[in-house]
Amino acid sequence: MSGVVVGDDGKGRCAWGATDPEYRRYHDEEWGTPLHGDRPLFEKLSLEGFQSGLSWITILRRRPTFRTAFAGFDIDAVAAFGEADIERLMNDTGIIRNRAKILATIGNARVTQQLIAGRPGALDELLWGFAPPRRSAPPATWTDVPAITPESTAASSALKKLGYRFVGPTTLYALMQSTGMVDDHLAGCWRAG
Repeated sequence: MSGVVVGDDGKGRCAWGATDPEYRRYHDEEWGTPLHGDRPLFEKLSLEGFQSGLSWITILRRRPTFRTAFAGFDIDAVAAFGEADIERLMNDTGIIRNRAKILATIGNARVTQQLIAGRPGALDELLWGFAPPRRSAPPATWTDVPAITPESTAASSALKKLGYRFVGPTTLYALMQSTGMVDDHLAGCWRAG
């Protein structure tokens, strides 16, 4: 199958997740696996925002440092970040030091804090409410995998109306892929649903 590579363990994998050990672990254990919960989804949303314009492996390799720098992506903790935290983050060489993305992450935590106040699970419910219907068959090649969909466009619009930033339709589709809202493992990949 085009876009699938058989690894040394005999398993077919999407080519992007077949060679680099960190990508392989991520492909096999996380990508396309349903993820729920306000904090885990806030973390993924934040990391997808930082990924904008970069390769995912850059973010994946820095994820432990991101988690430390952003207090484990605890929504209340990040929402309370102030100027000293912004300067600390701007000086942290272990993360992506982009002021706009740092400010967006803090702002997004504040929006999330308001969203889930008195209603835990509201971010989960909101994001999963845009999950598209399950495909009848896995995509055959990467040309069958879209960069944006009507659902990711609608999710982007809804989040922007609430005040979220760095949540464009492409970023939201990547979020849908990484959190299992869609299954884009290719036909022939052992993870394909």
